[in-house]
Amino acid sequence: MPIRKRRPADDAALADLWERSVRATHDFLGEDDIQLFFPLVRDSYLPTLDVWLLELADGTPADFIGTDREKVEMLFVEPTHRGQGIGRQLLDHARALQPRLSVDVNEQNPQAHGFYRHYGFEETGRSQTDGQGQPLPIIHMRLKPA
Repeated sequence: MPIRKRRPADDAALADLWERSVRATHDFLGEDDIQLFFPLVRDSYLPTLDVWLLELADGTPADFIGTDREKVEMLFVEPTHRGQGIGRQLLDHARALQPRLSVDVNEQNPQAHGFYRHYGFEETGRSQTDGQGQPLPIIHMRLKPA
């Protein structure tokens, strides 16, 4: 699957993919949290981030990564695509653009934490709340120098 830059017309499909992925991996979030974040992802985050996506043969967005300079802000994979190396492929692409990547991971998401550690990120700190001030502890990570 080729990687391409996000287009504004992709935002609805990417937000839907975000929701499917969150429901499959973020069991610490309640329905109210998902409903709160969904319009923010679609209307605020996607348009302001540098988003790269993998697309299916028909052009449908399949998986994506969003960065703000060297910080990975979002990495979401279609639930049926998990475990196929797609997250690594998207991180490799982002790393080629910004070699000194960092990421914040929800502490209650041990799969994501393990994925980033396996890729080569190391913990650099911890916060009691997420970026919106919610009581969702965050682990700050930075990619180890090559």
